[in-house]
Amino acid sequence: PAPLRVPDAPRPEPAAPPAGRPGPDEHVTDRVVAVVNNDAITLTELLEAIAVYRYENRQAGAGPPTDELVQQFITRMIDNRLQLQEAEREKIVVDDAEVEDEVADRMKRLNVPSRAELEKVLESRGVTIEGMKKRIRDSIRVQRVIRRKVTLRVSVTEAEIVRYLEANRQKLETGLSYHARHILVLPEAGASDAAWEAARIRAELLRTQILQGADFAELARQHSRDASARDGGDLGTLKRGELAQDIEAQILALAPGEVSRPHRSQLGYHIFRLESKEALEGDGLERARAQIRDILFREKYEARLDAWLKEIKQRAIIEVRLDQ
Repeated sequence: PAPLRVPDAPRPEPAAPPAGRPGPDEHVTDRVVAVVNNDAITLTELLEAIAVYRYENRQAGAGPPTDELVQQFITRMIDNRLQLQEAEREKIVVDDAEVEDEVADRMKRLNVPSRAELEKVLESRGVTIEGMKKRIRDSIRVQRVIRRKVTLRVSVTEAEIVRYLEANRQKLETGLSYHARHILVLPEAGASDAAWEAARIRAELLRTQILQGADFAELARQHSRDASARDGGDLGTLKRGELAQDIEAQILALAPGEVSRPHRSQLGYHIFRLESKEALEGDGLERARAQIRDILFREKYEARLDAWLKEIKQRAIIEVRLDQ
């Protein structure tokens, strides 16, 4: 069979034909590599599709396509052809203005200054502007038939959102933020039992002062041995999971404005005050619900798309001829 090669790969010079015989087939790359319901996919189409993909993904000089890449594109093109045949049955059309708009958008993304420059770049890779426009038109038609056959038939109910929320509440809370302050009281040098007990007593006294109205930030500046002391013990806004699990549990158990009892760690005694925290209520709950809706919609969409593709494949006649 003819070798698979991308349009920008070096091409060997053909040997001269014997006298009286025709030369090599000038259209060898037009051999059929797959047939979908009597609709042929040619090697030219396959190689152009790979070349355009590489150009648009900055891979134009990557050399001949690997067997794996060829197989991926054959599968993709068969699926695409089946979807286009469905679009034809649905009488879905795309006007020229839509195609030109997409060409202009791609020129911007690829930083190509003019149509002439685009045509020059495409030509250097064996791709025509008309071929590119055809692929754009086909892509839009496929998007529309998928919207009609799949997207518009997917919905997410309120009950499904509630079930997901209750089953995944802890995971959803992981992304929520909170704001806290901190005072660290260290035991004196030697870290004897007596030193630890003295540190605990100092921490309890500081907490009592705070509960009686003393300014947490000022006490942190004066007494905390943590790096946050100069900022009044301000730990800033944190995402759940950023601090040690035992420390975070102490903070998140508090209500906003509440001060923790001294908590012992291997460093010393900690006093925390929770300034604020996001929760799965109000705006936080609405954001979580929107996220859940997106997750469930995507799962249902993917399942319905797979089922639809399986259905149209089952009633199709598909033949792959790569090795012929």
